[in-house]
Amino acid sequence: MSSPELLSQSEVQGFAALAARLAENINAVVLGKPEVVRLALTALFAQGHVLLEDVPGVGKTTLARAVAATVQGQWRRIQFTPDLLPSDVSGVTIYNQATREFEFHPGPVFANIVIADEINRASPKTQSALLEVMEERTVTVDGVRHPVPQPFLVVATQNPVEMDGTYRLPEAQLDRFLVKLSVGYPDEAVEVEVLRGATARSPEALTPVTDTATVEGMVQMARRVHIAEPLYAYAVRIAAATRDHRQVRVGVSPRGVIALTRAACAYALIDGRGWIMPEDLKLLAEPVFAHRLLLTPDAQVRGVTSTEVLRQAVASVPVPLPSGQAATVRG
Repeated sequence: MSSPELLSQSEVQGFAALAARLAENINAVVLGKPEVVRLALTALFAQGHVLLEDVPGVGKTTLARAVAATVQGQWRRIQFTPDLLPSDVSGVTIYNQATREFEFHPGPVFANIVIADEINRASPKTQSALLEVMEERTVTVDGVRHPVPQPFLVVATQNPVEMDGTYRLPEAQLDRFLVKLSVGYPDEAVEVEVLRGATARSPEALTPVTDTATVEGMVQMARRVHIAEPLYAYAVRIAAATRDHRQVRVGVSPRGVIALTRAACAYALIDGRGWIMPEDLKLLAEPVFAHRLLLTPDAQVRGVTSTEVLRQAVASVPVPLPSGQAATVRG
């Protein structure tokens, strides 16, 4: 199979310029979180999905709505509650007495950008309704497959699992999310600025910067980013280091390694490069890998986090150098 044609410099510059405009638009309502916004756009261009986990009130839904408002396309918001049914997400087939035929009525998941708000408040059965569409980009109802619009992005928010009224997402569903992000509390200056313009800054006030056809073209461009052969091995070795870690019960799967390289390609293009560097893989390892790790019971009891384990794993893998040699970077 022939390799894809490399990107020209003009294509790279055009991609980076449009991505900067998208980020600027989102940053107008999501103040003080440029890196979180950049990672959300990385997931969009890498054809992945975003999981935002944080305490209530820090702007998770605002970020999701701002991404949707910046791209001129269909978007839907699903408020997950304990009584939400799977058919409320995917849709249902209803018998039409006039035509004497069954008709499919699509659910809110049929949109370019789907905001799944507080996803872990719904039952595991309803949560699983998103599994097929997130991976296959189709919904099967009564044995009939229905494709969703392209591009397709799920931005899910969830409260910390320790809070009342939440259900832990199953590992199979967590693995469908390309990145897991935390918005975090703003610093004092940003919070004061938020208070000053609390009523003026709203995702509804944003003007779309581009359309879905352009975004789909950017997704295709991200697939043409050059990855040097040693970097494939570097990504695999980072994943292997998580599997061999004594505090990890289940390490990163091959699907996770594919997700890392896809995210690195999109991240490099946003940065104005048509190739990826080891630093891209190191920086993205935490948001792409951390939620895919299952720690041992002993590690959980001692309060060890997936982030700590992942940083140790990344630091243990030698970084490939252009000369073909390798050096271990501490940090």
